Amino acid sequence: MNLTFSLTTTALYASLLALVFLTLSFNIIRLRFKLKVGVGDGGERTLTKAIRVHGNFSEYVPFTLILLASYELGGADNLWLHILGSTLLLARILHAIGLSQSLGTTMPRFVGMILTFVVLLTLAIENIRMFMIS
Repeated sequence: MNLTFSLTTTALYASLLALVFLTLSFNIIRLRFKLKVGVGDGGERTLTKAIRVHGNFSEYVPFTLILLASYELGGADNLWLHILGSTLLLARILHAIGLSQSLGTTMPRFVGMILTFVVLLTLAIENIRMFMIS
């Protein structure tokens, strides 16, 4: 039996999100050089925000991409994969912008987290649904 698995849509969004991740990483490096802080945040609020933006991205994106890949492998419609993938990309960019502005609540941060939760919940429900009907 020859099984072929394709994750081309997930790969697209994983790659785009990797570019966002690298941008967030380089921002921390830039701030570390500018502020002369090698480890931690050195009490610098700007660096604290950059570290949290990067950390929050690292906490949500990998797990969501695993669910997106599972959904794609389960035979999900490509349109839904693009809707969910692009929403996740937009959500994480909005969250990064919002959290970069303030450690408090901002509209981009709030919308970014809500959209992230919507994508995560949708993928969880859809993967469970696909399991139940298989």
